[in-house]
Amino acid sequence: MYAAIEAGGTKFVVAVADHDLNIVSRFKTATEHPEVVMPRIISFLQQFEIESIAVGSFGPIGVNPNLANYGKIKHTPKKGWQDFDFLGNLKRFFDVPIYWTTDVNIAAYGELKMGAAQGKKNIVYLTVGTGIGGGVIVDGQIMTGYSHPEIGHILMQPMAGDDFKGVCPYHAYCLEGVAAGPALGARAGKKAELLEINDPIWDTEAFYLAQGVCDLTVAFAPEMVIFGGGVSNQNQIFDKIRKSFKEQLNNYVDVPELDQYIVHAGLGNDAGIIGGLLLAKEIVQ
Repeated sequence: MYAAIEAGGTKFVVAVADHDLNIVSRFKTATEHPEVVMPRIISFLQQFEIESIAVGSFGPIGVNPNLANYGKIKHTPKKGWQDFDFLGNLKRFFDVPIYWTTDVNIAAYGELKMGAAQGKKNIVYLTVGTGIGGGVIVDGQIMTGYSHPEIGHILMQPMAGDDFKGVCPYHAYCLEGVAAGPALGARAGKKAELLEINDPIWDTEAFYLAQGVCDLTVAFAPEMVIFGGGVSNQNQIFDKIRKSFKEQLNNYVDVPELDQYIVHAGLGNDAGIIGGLLLAKEIVQ
């Protein structure tokens, strides 16, 4: 059987599938301290004969096998997870191949193979929720370099009249700092999910997400930009993003029709776990 672990900032999702990728069991747990979460995950997986595991973790993480921090979660604000050796802990219990990458990368891969981007080769996946992260697929493969993309931390130009200072403790006025769920909450004085669909804050949100898509468009020339995550479940925002994107890009480069270019995740909240299972299968074939 194949296993996938989607280690998100809010919750962990773990699934086990058969050789046809039919999920036979699934487990969820809140993202508490690692000494609480990891024994739960290990105990769940030990019920099955696991052949391989794919892990997609919140970041930043060490993905370069030539560096000492490979397999570790690095500078996260989540208590207890700083410098945690995620991969090393798994290897103590499972002597099987393990694919190690970010949570947004496995979601991007899931969307490429079985979601909104089927038939594409070059895409960007963005998740907008408690934070903002992104995965980039180039020629059908997950893009990594010396490290991995941290798209949520691309720097923003302020919207005219917006004096919000940003909430990111590292970069303040980055995409995550001005457009993730906590930024929406700080602007509104209440949680993003409590905002009315006609609240003008959504226009501000759309401006910054569109600016992010402009940056990604000129940097990577993707065939599609896919949004997942809690904030992007606000369907009313997509037309606003497309409109603002068109204005900000100003026809500088060619892109597909916008309703086919800036889209919602086809697999919804299952994008990551499906992508993980696909990767787990591939590493042993």
